Amino acid sequence: MNEEKVIIFQLKDEEYAVPVQHVKSIERMQPITRIPRTVSFVKGVINLRGVVTPIIDLRSRFEIEEVSHTDTTRIIIVSVGTIEAGLIVDAANDVIDLDKESIEPPPEVVGGVDAEYIQGVAKIEKRLLILLDLVKVLNPEKLDVQPTKESIH
Repeated sequence: MNEEKVIIFQLKDEEYAVPVQHVKSIERMQPITRIPRTVSFVKGVINLRGVVTPIIDLRSRFEIEEVSHTDTTRIIIVSVGTIEAGLIVDAANDVIDLDKESIEPPPEVVGGVDAEYIQGVAKIEKRLLILLDLVKVLNPEKLDVQPTKESIH
């Protein structure tokens, strides 16, 4: 089987994708509790069904101009290894099966996002999908917030 199921989401004018096996849920925007002295792209934490989850604004993380949240803004809850976090995106668009052979290595910069965060790009019909490397995006050394899986009582 040479396909991977991915969730496609929007940031500005670009479409990004993450493997569905790393996505726990897609949530509507909700109030975020700020945490002092964290990097600017960590917006704070939410209590999601009893689990404290750090929230990362991907626009801010990728140094794309920030905009006000709209009705389509979503938080994609992702998990990689022991790290779980929410990613604020402009919209969650689609779930598709992506042919792994359509994935090419990333150019140096794609849509203003540093290639360090990109696993590859895929061309599907007229769409260009940017596949994120969640391990790099969620790098705990850069997050300055250690997510906890402890329940809130």
